[in-house]
Amino acid sequence: MPSNSDILIEAKGVDLSFGGGAVLNGAGAAVRDAEIVTIIGPNGAGKTSLVRVMLGLLQPQKGKIYRQPGLRIGYVPQQLSLDPALPMTVWRFMALGVTRGGRGERRRAALEEVGAGSVIDRPLQELSGGELQRVLLARALLRQPRLLVLDEPVQGVDVTGQAELYRLIGRIRDARGCGVLMISHDLHLVMAATDHVVCLNQHVCCAGHPESVTRDPAYIEMFGEQVAKTMAVYHHHHDHAHDADGNIVPLADGGAQGEETAQEDGVKLQ
Repeated sequence: MPSNSDILIEAKGVDLSFGGGAVLNGAGAAVRDAEIVTIIGPNGAGKTSLVRVMLGLLQPQKGKIYRQPGLRIGYVPQQLSLDPALPMTVWRFMALGVTRGGRGERRRAALEEVGAGSVIDRPLQELSGGELQRVLLARALLRQPRLLVLDEPVQGVDVTGQAELYRLIGRIRDARGCGVLMISHDLHLVMAATDHVVCLNQHVCCAGHPESVTRDPAYIEMFGEQVAKTMAVYHHHHDHAHDADGNIVPLADGGAQGEETAQEDGVKLQ
């Protein structure tokens, strides 16, 4: 189905309904190598359902799904239910489903990569929201994924921790060259941490570079004009410009365009 060989996973024209009620209507998304794609939208927009269809966990009534043959996927769920009567250490949790070959070294390396090496012997129930999210991310990395799927990766994390987690996800993408597919209903900072945005409300309202999406009338209608004006877009040093669709356009003189600031409530992503 895809025309580009770097596409890892893609869905087109997906219709999905439960009990006669439409959940998705002609929805779709794609993730390429080394690309961070974020699906945003209000609660009940069908974000998680679309990703589950893409992963083959739900069967749609209509649509086409492509997954690169042999694609390894690491998945971080939206929630992890922890029974306080059955405590489990981070070390034991990381071992679940891991093959014997080099498992100890791999677990330690993954935890260190996400900055959670110090919690290795602690019970999961004692971890903060940010620590637990890092452990879940480390476990997903044990699969050596080509595609990393994160469902609400900063849920239960304070704003400082959110910014740190998004920076971590960016560093993992840069170091591993993997594609990343994120789901979020909260626009706080997420627009600063992605390359491509899909704005979903059962159907795709708009999609593209964060800059172009925040100017799209469908985005403004969904989230409000004030949100569109004040919500973070991104922050980096330009050696290029963007056209009306958000596509990269090299500068004629090769010079710098300057910095664009991603800011909400005074928080910046570097």
